[in-house]
Amino acid sequence: MLVVENLSKTYEDGTRALRNVSFEVKDGEFLVIIGLSGSGKSTLLRCINRLIEPTEGRILWDGEDVTAADSAHLREIRRKIGMIFQHFNLVKRSSVLKNVLAGRLGYTNPIWSIINRFPTEDIELAYEALRQVGIEEKADKRADELSGGQQQRVGIARALVQDPKMILADEPVASLDPVLAHSILGYLEKMNQERKITVLCSLHYLDLVQKYATSVIGLRDGQVVYRGTREDIRRMTDREFKDIYGEEAERVSAGTLTGGRENG
Repeated sequence: MLVVENLSKTYEDGTRALRNVSFEVKDGEFLVIIGLSGSGKSTLLRCINRLIEPTEGRILWDGEDVTAADSAHLREIRRKIGMIFQHFNLVKRSSVLKNVLAGRLGYTNPIWSIINRFPTEDIELAYEALRQVGIEEKADKRADELSGGQQQRVGIARALVQDPKMILADEPVASLDPVLAHSILGYLEKMNQERKITVLCSLHYLDLVQKYATSVIGLRDGQVVYRGTREDIRRMTDREFKDIYGEEAERVSAGTLTGGRENG
C-alpha cells in the first residue's frame, strides 16, 4: 500500500505546489489524478519517487518511509517504481532497445551502460517488454524515428523491464490523439490487471478517467478537493466539476473540458 501523509511542496520561488495532500492507494489499484495545469499533479507524482524532494510530509510504501530513505536505499526503492512521462523522456539518438535497457540501470553496474554492454538476461527482458507493447520490430530503430505513440510504448517497455510493483504515469497521453490515447492506456490497464501493478496516472479527459480508473483524486491549487471512483466520475455533479476545474470551466460533453488548458 502507498500512503501519502500531509505532503507539501514549496518551490524556491515561493510557489506552493502541494498543500497537506493525504491519500492512500491499495496494491493493484489504478488511481487517476485529475486537475488543471498547475494543480500539482506532476509535482505529486514526482514527489512519490523523490524526483522532486517534498518540503513536508511523509510517503510510505509497503511500510517503508520513502521520504526518509538515504541515496542507496532510495535507489533500491526506485527499482520497483516505473515512471512514464508525458514527453516520453527518451534518448532520441539512441536505439529503441538501448532506451528500454535504461530501465535496468537500477539493477546493473552503470559502467555497463557507458560502454553499451548489458547482461544477456537484461537484453532478453527488453525484447520481451517490446513484444508486450507490440513494437519488437522497432528495437534497432533510433527513438526519434518513431511516432509519438510508438515512443510512448518505448516508455512503457522501459518501465516494464524494471519489473515494477508501481508505475507513475505523468500525463502519458496528453500529446496523443484519442485513438492512441486509448491504446496507451490499454497497455497500462493490462499491466494493472494481469500483473497486478499499482498505477498512479494523471489524466485530463473524464471519458478516459471513467474507462480506466478504479479510484480518483482531484487536485486544485495543490490540495485534494475530490475523491471518488470511476462510477462517481460518471455521476459527477456540476458543483464537483467546478470545484476541481474552476467556475469558468464547462462540460460540453462527457469527456470534454472547456475553460482551461491542461498540461501538467
